[in-house]
Amino acid sequence: MPIDESRDFVPVNIAVLTVSDTRTPETDRSGDVLVERLEAAGHRLAARLIVVDERAAIAERLRAWADDEGVDVVIATGGTGVTGRDVTPEALSDVCEKEIAGFGELFRMLSYEKIGTSTIQSRCAAGVARGTYIFALPGSPGACRDGWDMILATQLDIRFRPCNFVELLPRLRES
Repeated sequence: MPIDESRDFVPVNIAVLTVSDTRTPETDRSGDVLVERLEAAGHRLAARLIVVDERAAIAERLRAWADDEGVDVVIATGGTGVTGRDVTPEALSDVCEKEIAGFGELFRMLSYEKIGTSTIQSRCAAGVARGTYIFALPGSPGACRDGWDMILATQLDIRFRPCNFVELLPRLRES
């Protein structure tokens, strides 16, 4: 995956949302992984919160960040499984105008190499809401590492060629 070193890196403002009924700021290892990686890459942490596994609460937070001009990207972790309380993908669909279907497909393909058919239980997803990218990753630290390292690190780097999400940011609100 080629990085064009002749282009300057452009940091983006990223909010991290952990969806969990049990995690606290002290026990949120998945959120920690995402914050460590985005800051190491040179991006800015715009906000970080934990919300319970409730569709309305998740959607409300996603809408608030999508409306915040200081947030370019939201990365959610948790609530992407198949149990009754896993409703992050549904909240995402309530908020997003456009789905990025390939994100979940690519994540599961890459994850299959590590965890085999268990990846089928992940309903990770992505979309665009009001000019803001929103990505929903599974709630494990390993899944967050994989999602960042194998997809988001390059797609959120304007130097990545042939194309990336950052270069499209200014055009997301076109109609």
